[in-house]
Amino acid sequence: MQISTIGLDIAKNVFQVHGEDGEGKIVCQKKMSRRGVVEFFSKLPACMVALEACGTSHYWGRTLRALGHEVRLIPAGYVKPFVKRNKTDARDAAAICVAAQRDDMRPVAIKSEEQQAWRALERSRELLVKQRTQLMNSVRALLAEFGIIAAQGLKGFAELRARLASEEAVAPVTLIEALRQLVAQIDNLSPAIAALEAKIVAAAKKNADMRRLSAIPGIGYLTAHAVVAAIGDGRRFASARDFAAWAGMTPGEHSSAGKRRKKGVSRQGESRLRKLFALGAVTLMRNARSRPERATEWRRAILARRPMKVAVMAQAAKTARIAWAVLVSGKPYMQPAVTA
Repeated sequence: MQISTIGLDIAKNVFQVHGEDGEGKIVCQKKMSRRGVVEFFSKLPACMVALEACGTSHYWGRTLRALGHEVRLIPAGYVKPFVKRNKTDARDAAAICVAAQRDDMRPVAIKSEEQQAWRALERSRELLVKQRTQLMNSVRALLAEFGIIAAQGLKGFAELRARLASEEAVAPVTLIEALRQLVAQIDNLSPAIAALEAKIVAAAKKNADMRRLSAIPGIGYLTAHAVVAAIGDGRRFASARDFAAWAGMTPGEHSSAGKRRKKGVSRQGESRLRKLFALGAVTLMRNARSRPERATEWRRAILARRPMKVAVMAQAAKTARIAWAVLVSGKPYMQPAVTA
């Protein structure tokens, strides 16, 4: 019988295939090595191949699609309910196969090589920023044990750096030598971060979609780059609310028996985009509070009736919806009029 649907459980070296025909009967169950995957699917008639959306899934999605197969990436959380007792690779593959055949299942869009390269660039920069922050916090914490503290931020850390560079005995010599090594690591990370950020900005300036997004208040080149790298043209989402929900900026819900129970923002989905939108919203709402005459009526109204943090997340969700609309429509952003 001809295979119509395959659930493929991928890993680093061991791959599990579970194939079913059009009537749902098991036709093929096979374990293979990484080398045998391409050979197996190149000889197989075109069918639907489902994979969990996880590490290397986009690579295998592009590879299998190039061989003529229809590929669907299923979120791992949506596959888990179909896994039977006693988890194995074979049962994982069977669960993927079952989940993919659901009419209401929303697959993950396969990213292009360019999108993945963009995201790798962003993650590399983010990793270096985290390492620099960790080193700074370590220096602060170790000096605090000797009563030496400074203000938060780069300005405060510059004071600690100056004290470490001086000849004044602010702490034991052994500690000073170790902290100077940490400061040297920080000095090496800063230019590397700046270089990666320059590459991201340069890529954003060359891309028409990213340039249009960067014109939206609260969105800079880094956020615009992250949006396009994550969702491409944005057409995988049916509405702006779907995009905001995917980024975890819509209320969670736990309703039952006709009673609706709304919770706070879900914080599910793409955490990086949510953070970037929130950072941009912080700037907008702070400016709206300090200079209300320059803010839109909507920002003044929400600041008047909601706490600052709630207003920030509301602005972040609004910015995300505007970004989706600009991306999908292909039209430039139109600044709303400010009313006194």
